[in-house]
Amino acid sequence: MLKIGSHVGMKGPRYMLGSVEEALSYNATALMFYTGAPQNTARTAVENLRIDEAHKLLEANNIPLENLVVHAPYIINLGNTVKPETYQIAVEFLRKEIDRTVAMGAKYLVLHPGSHVKAGTEAAIQAIIAGLDQVLDQDDDIIICLETMSGKGTECGRSFEELKQIIDGVKLSDKLGVCLDTCHIHDAGYDLSDFDQVLAEFDRIIGLDHLHVLHINDSKNPIGSNKDRHENLGYGYIGFETLCGIVNHPQLADKIKVLETPYVEKVAPYGQEIEMLRSQTFVEWIDEGEEDA
Repeated sequence: MLKIGSHVGMKGPRYMLGSVEEALSYNATALMFYTGAPQNTARTAVENLRIDEAHKLLEANNIPLENLVVHAPYIINLGNTVKPETYQIAVEFLRKEIDRTVAMGAKYLVLHPGSHVKAGTEAAIQAIIAGLDQVLDQDDDIIICLETMSGKGTECGRSFEELKQIIDGVKLSDKLGVCLDTCHIHDAGYDLSDFDQVLAEFDRIIGLDHLHVLHINDSKNPIGSNKDRHENLGYGYIGFETLCGIVNHPQLADKIKVLETPYVEKVAPYGQEIEMLRSQTFVEWIDEGEEDA
C-alpha cells in the first residue's frame, strides 16, 4: 500500500478526529498535522483532542498509527545561540510537543533543525545537538525527523552533511531520522532529475534507514534558488514525472509521503494530486491564471 497523504488541519471542535476525516476525504492512507497553531505555543489540553475517536476511525479504514506524522511548529529554533531565553523556550516547548505527539499515537515528529541567526552554522549545530540531548528520552516511542531545508536565510540542514553532523552528535541518535522535502532539496541545489544519484548520496552520507518521511512538493523556483516556495505537482521546476518517480520509487516503498502543495482558489488540491500519484498519470487541472491561496 502506498503511504500517501497530505498536511491536514486540526481545530476545534473535532480536533484530531477532524484531521482524520479530512485525510479520508482525500482518499489518503497517511496524514500530517500540527498539534496547534504553528506560530504560537497555545495548545488545547490533550484530553480534549478526541484522540480515541480518531484512532477508531483510522482502524476502521485500515490506516495504521505508524502512518501518522506530527509537524513541530516552526517557531521552535534550537539553533538560536544569540538569545538564550528564546533557546530555552524552544527546548521546553519541543519537549511538550513530544509529549503531545506520543499521547496522540504518532511515531514521527518532523522538526526544522533551526537557524543560526547570523551566529554561524557550527555554533547553531552544536546548540541543536545540545537541545535535542535535553529533550530526547529513550522511553518515548517516537522519532524526531529533521527536515531537509532549502538554505534560505540562516537555516541549518541545507545539506545532507549538516543533518548527518546533528544526528551523529546526539547521544540518542536512534531517536533521530530525516524528513526529505523535495522542494527544499531542489532549492538547495540537489538535482532531482537524477534522483537515483541523490538517493545514493543520501544513503552514503546519512543512510536510508534514517529516512522515514518525505514531503512531496514541486517548486516555484529553479534549482539552487534557496527560496522555499512550494508549487502544485507538475506546475513547477521539478515536474510531475520526477515527483511521481520519487513517490513510487521501490527503495522508498515503506516511507510516508506527505503533500504540502498550495491550495488552488482556496481549495485543497490533495485528493486530485494523490489520485495522480497513484495512477502515475498527470492530469492538467489548474487553469492558467489561477493563483494559490
